[in-house]
Amino acid sequence: MELVIRNAEIEDINTIGYLAYQIWPMAYKDILSLDQLQYMLKLIYSPSALQKQMVEDQHHFLIAELEEEPVGFASFSKLDSLGTFKLQKLYIRTDIQGKGLGKALLSQVEETAIAEGGTHLHLNVNRNNKALAFYEKMGFVIIDEEDIDIGSNYLMNDYVLEKKLES
Repeated sequence: MELVIRNAEIEDINTIGYLAYQIWPMAYKDILSLDQLQYMLKLIYSPSALQKQMVEDQHHFLIAELEEEPVGFASFSKLDSLGTFKLQKLYIRTDIQGKGLGKALLSQVEETAIAEGGTHLHLNVNRNNKALAFYEKMGFVIIDEEDIDIGSNYLMNDYVLEKKLES
């Protein structure tokens, strides 16, 4: 099957939201309550939230497609002028995980960040998320812990990870 990773545009907001609503319930079912899951989906993946991320926050979104069907997405942004970028999101449909699609998306993020002067890539991952093992396998190391208040009495209990980018 042919994998295509392409830049997402404003017109792709509904596709990204649709994918998030497919992926998140499976990815976070053992970590978040249903109420928190629904709250976060609305907070992060409503059309207006995604538009703000793309336009105001300058998050660069990528969409992964298999045989022209969207199956995952990633987003990243520049954090500082010293070359630190942040992987904001990386999600692959749960029914096709384990086939190298996440690795391919991450590689595209890294290549783009390097081309834009990136020297380090940071990300946050929930401390109970099995994705931590994936990121460690991809060369990330834990550098910190954060508890982030996202409103409505919900906290994100995350590790902060870092990877040195090599050109």
